[in-house]
Amino acid sequence: MRNCLFFLLIMLSACSSLKVDYDYDAQTDFSSFQTYNYYPDMQTGLSELDTRRLLSALDSVLISKGFKSSEEPDFFINIESREFGPTQNSNVGVGIGGGGRNVGGGVSIGVPLGGSGIEREILFDFIDSQRDILFWQAISTSSYRENASPAERERLLRQIVIKVMSKYPPL
Repeated sequence: MRNCLFFLLIMLSACSSLKVDYDYDAQTDFSSFQTYNYYPDMQTGLSELDTRRLLSALDSVLISKGFKSSEEPDFFINIESREFGPTQNSNVGVGIGGGGRNVGGGVSIGVPLGGSGIEREILFDFIDSQRDILFWQAISTSSYRENASPAERERLLRQIVIKVMSKYPPL
């Protein structure tokens, strides 16, 4: 019973994984960026409610790091997202072999574990407003449930923002 519970906890934690990849221009002087704003025509790919939740969480984290929103910012933020399902790894294989008098055979079946497997990728681009070049980027990938409650959606988006911004500015 204890092993079953342990296995279940591992499976649940694997299903709620959050991964973030970062990239940035190493020549950038990050201390020169003090003010920010979002592109006015930004198309996040999220629902209007999720976009508001995400931007609210991002504003909160940026303000706590000492940044200020401005109509003439040092950098713009662009956010895009997409949802996707992982490729299925289930398969069936049949093999027969022999040598001399010995004949052998086997069948193997791969069955995918987990839930629906829908994931959401959110791309955060920070663009220098003076030079119009990308200087920092983060791509988050996390599990996604379409029927999540508003509170669950807010919690997940806040977790994403906190993890994404944990490496900004890069050290």
